[in-house]
Amino acid sequence: MNIEQRLWSSADGWVPQAHAMGSSAQLMLVFGGTQRLKDESCIKEIQAMYPKARIIGCSTAGEICGTRVHDDSLVCTAVRFDSTRIEGNQVQIGECSGSLEVGQRLAAAFNPEALVHVLVFSDGIKVNGSELVRGMLQRLPSGVAVTGGLSGDGARFQETLVFLDSLPAAGCVAAIGFYGSRLKVGYGSLGGWDPFGPERLITRSSGNILYELDGQPALPLYKKYLGEHAAGLPATGLLFPLSVRTTHEQDEVVRTILAIDEAQQSMTFAGDMPEGAHARLMKANFDRLIDGAHGAAKTSYESIGSSSPDLAILISCVGRKLVLKQRTEEEIEAVRQVLGDRTVLAGFYSYGEICPSAPNANCALHNQTMTITTFSEW
Repeated sequence: MNIEQRLWSSADGWVPQAHAMGSSAQLMLVFGGTQRLKDESCIKEIQAMYPKARIIGCSTAGEICGTRVHDDSLVCTAVRFDSTRIEGNQVQIGECSGSLEVGQRLAAAFNPEALVHVLVFSDGIKVNGSELVRGMLQRLPSGVAVTGGLSGDGARFQETLVFLDSLPAAGCVAAIGFYGSRLKVGYGSLGGWDPFGPERLITRSSGNILYELDGQPALPLYKKYLGEHAAGLPATGLLFPLSVRTTHEQDEVVRTILAIDEAQQSMTFAGDMPEGAHARLMKANFDRLIDGAHGAAKTSYESIGSSSPDLAILISCVGRKLVLKQRTEEEIEAVRQVLGDRTVLAGFYSYGEICPSAPNANCALHNQTMTITTFSEW
């Protein structure tokens, strides 16, 4: 596997300027700021530089290139495989009855024979990530894992963009399927948030919309806990996610707010908020967040035989970036310590992360995690 990585910024243009891989690149991953991706000339320039590559990407809440985090840049990572084949597919959300059907259509479009992994990027606002994942798993062959994330728009939550061999657009979900027996894929996902306050029962919800906790309207109750932070909703909700568990035996998942409805006194989350489940507020613990990134890297490293991978795709939640602030790059450095200096790191800050919670576990939508997918050929 050969990899070429370039960064575009308004200050320096392309660094490095040379693009040696050119037409031999098979895959190009592009992560960038929303406004930057709306500049058609940028995308057309990338297409001209790598004319034979499948070009997939999305808007972000921050771009990861090596151990640095950038805003409103373009991080472009070109890949030429030695023996792996790829396919790409995309679905328009508006053409489907719901997020479940989006996932079903997307997964069904892949040839199942010799498929080993699917990497997916989704609109971050117009989708129920839990339903998207559920739909994909219903159509993919058993044993094929899905990783990826929901695109971002800084802390604005206005418009997110996704694209596959086209101009970036809202309302899209795109994926790359990887084929062949010589590709090793690892993954890991961990959070690092601390629970506080009482656990409350979800008494009324619909999909990813939460209406009541313990029989009380959810939004006023949530605002009460947030205090002065409530004025900045939904953005400040990233600082106080909810942990959700459906049974005592099941691992908790973390859910982040995407929107609020004052009239309905409800909150919309990135994934399901099932009735009968229990929810609890969470708050940041700086050291545990960085430890979580280290743990995710360790899991992904061990799942491919404890050898440094060629490429690692890092997808971390925008909420972590808002909390860590000037310490944000510490979680990327923690990943580097585990994976080693030879691994190319690329990724973005997201509105949701998609990954199995552990090797051989079911894939799920997460929030407020660092999620890592590693790729190597042997």
